[in-house]
Amino acid sequence: MRVAAVVPCFRVRNHIDTVLDGLAGRVDHVYVVDDACPEQTGKHVRTTRDRGFVTVIEHETNQGVGGAVISGYQHAAADGCEILVKVDGDGQMDPAYLPALIAPIAEGRADYAKGNRFFDLRTLSSMPTLRLIGNSALSLVNKLASGYWEIMDPTNGFTAIHAAVLRCLPLQQIDRRYFFESDMLFRLGCVRAKVVDVPMPARYGDEVSNLRVRRVAGEFPGKYLQRFLKRIAYNYLLRGFNAGTVLLMAGLPLLAFGVGYGIWHWWLARASGVPASSGVVMLAALPTIVGTQCLLSFLSIDVGSAPREPIWMDVAALPDAGSLAGAS
Repeated sequence: MRVAAVVPCFRVRNHIDTVLDGLAGRVDHVYVVDDACPEQTGKHVRTTRDRGFVTVIEHETNQGVGGAVISGYQHAAADGCEILVKVDGDGQMDPAYLPALIAPIAEGRADYAKGNRFFDLRTLSSMPTLRLIGNSALSLVNKLASGYWEIMDPTNGFTAIHAAVLRCLPLQQIDRRYFFESDMLFRLGCVRAKVVDVPMPARYGDEVSNLRVRRVAGEFPGKYLQRFLKRIAYNYLLRGFNAGTVLLMAGLPLLAFGVGYGIWHWWLARASGVPASSGVVMLAALPTIVGTQCLLSFLSIDVGSAPREPIWMDVAALPDAGSLAGAS
């Protein structure tokens, strides 16, 4: 399979030569995407690198890391590349792990592979504490939003995807900014693509991240909630009706009624000074217990329904793979 690396660039001129040197001999072609970089990284690469190996794509306006990667993906797929790898231009990703990242797709075991910095506990000491805490929390929330319960480190940008699966995704709707990697997992889940984690350490040097924690903290919760609600609607209402649907539709109203009824009568008892009767307590407790049990059973079904088989070999044979994406 022909392998291409997509390298989004924004203020990474000091690292780009090291990144390109590491990719030489490990991929067939590199697409450097200058996302309106103020350091003119694209111009530097164009004048110093072999155009037979490196193609430079320049954006007139900044589109964000997601927009840059999607541009690179589209060019690489149009040129006939089959496995598309995303490598950040800041040098944090060790190109020596490229074979391990590509192997699950090339061997037909996965549609999308991504790095996982949490697999080896010995390497976590090199990760800044704030990143460690943030990524751990995001991993839990992403499991709910995407349905990939076995996946960790969702913001890891060292990824590989088969071009056939890429054609199934609504690229115009994928988030263009720092939510890109998390949104990709949600979109992949919508088409039932198989995703695997590949253990690898992160490298931290003198690079300066463009990510702002306050901005992420304000944007990510709403986006994760929206993707979670969409996933539940797609999988359990629109595209299928199963035991999980019944448990969810029974559990939510039962729990809401039990909790609401209990709080209301607790407030009345507190205001009047008259304790609630045993019947009132049971009427509040029983729906709460049953509703909670229904939701726990639903969660068990949801965890077990994560995609298990790769789809790229099937969708590659379809005349219009894009029809699978729908309006997700």
